[in-house]
Amino acid sequence: MKKLLAGILSFSMMSLALAGCGSNDQPQAGGAGGEAKGEPQKLVISTWGFSEDFFRKEVYEPFEKEHNVKIVLEIGNNAERLNKIRQGSSDVDLIYLSDYYAQQGIESGAFEKIDRSRITNLDQIYDIAKAPLGEEYGPAYTIGQFGIAYNPKLVKTEIKDWKDLWNPELAGKLTLPSITSTTGPMVLDSASAVAGSKEFNEDQAFAKMKEVNQSVVKFYDKTSEYVNMFGQEEIGVGPIMEMYFKDIKAAVPEAVFVQPASGGYAVMNTVNIVKGSKNKALAEDFINYQLSKEVQEKTAKAKIDSPVNKTVQLTEEEAKGVTYGEETVSKLKMLDMKFVNEHSKAWIDRWNREITQ
Repeated sequence: MKKLLAGILSFSMMSLALAGCGSNDQPQAGGAGGEAKGEPQKLVISTWGFSEDFFRKEVYEPFEKEHNVKIVLEIGNNAERLNKIRQGSSDVDLIYLSDYYAQQGIESGAFEKIDRSRITNLDQIYDIAKAPLGEEYGPAYTIGQFGIAYNPKLVKTEIKDWKDLWNPELAGKLTLPSITSTTGPMVLDSASAVAGSKEFNEDQAFAKMKEVNQSVVKFYDKTSEYVNMFGQEEIGVGPIMEMYFKDIKAAVPEAVFVQPASGGYAVMNTVNIVKGSKNKALAEDFINYQLSKEVQEKTAKAKIDSPVNKTVQLTEEEAKGVTYGEETVSKLKMLDMKFVNEHSKAWIDRWNREITQ
């Protein structure tokens, strides 16, 4: 039987020239003597649009200056942007997508195969992020953790692992993500594990979901729903991505985030080159730049993206709310997104019949 879990963690048309003492982190300008020549090249990047001012100043502008490039953004959610490049109605070169949607892009032939020899900073990132969807496609540039948050004022029993969510004492205090959300399949997988299955077992997973259903206040579709319910004490516990815990903590200072003892789930955002891009080498240079310690450290300290570059150093305060460090990342579980995509429709249909009927 095919496993749902793949297992625990076991952007210039020239190559990046190394700056100073030989670090892979700093790309030099594309012109002779380090000066850019001619009209700037256009690099079109498809992304979500959050923290756009930060990315424009701290990430895009330095790359534009070094490589004589003009970065143009196309903004939207995962599904909208993926559909646009599938239809061939844009001139996007690079696209940022969650691993779930990136797998769909791979299956529809929407991406170019990357030349990993040009992306030297791959050597500095966690193994789980190097090729989450196969060696021919783009890396994950950030990795988040899906774990559990709870309010100890409302939840008197300590939460340590996924199985604790099945405690009857949580009735009327629990929220879980909907099956149609990015993290829905992760909860379904955890249900299978709580049922005692070492490999994903759909029947056992749904049986366990029926058991916990009576404790659920609401299956949330958006993180904002979770944060609002938590802040208003409509719920006291539920799985959430660690990157959003700062919002929960702001509303409920005593809130606790837990990395489940059996492992949280890796939530990865990837960057890929769009099929037919005329700027493939430049796009690969940008991917390499995105993985550099400089960029990774900036975005981590701003608490925008958790770093995948292992050389990033954060203080205890800087690391709060960020998925950080070898010890944490090594414990993360990773779903097989190909398997998830193959079964998603059937799971949604069954969920609607048996869980939210």
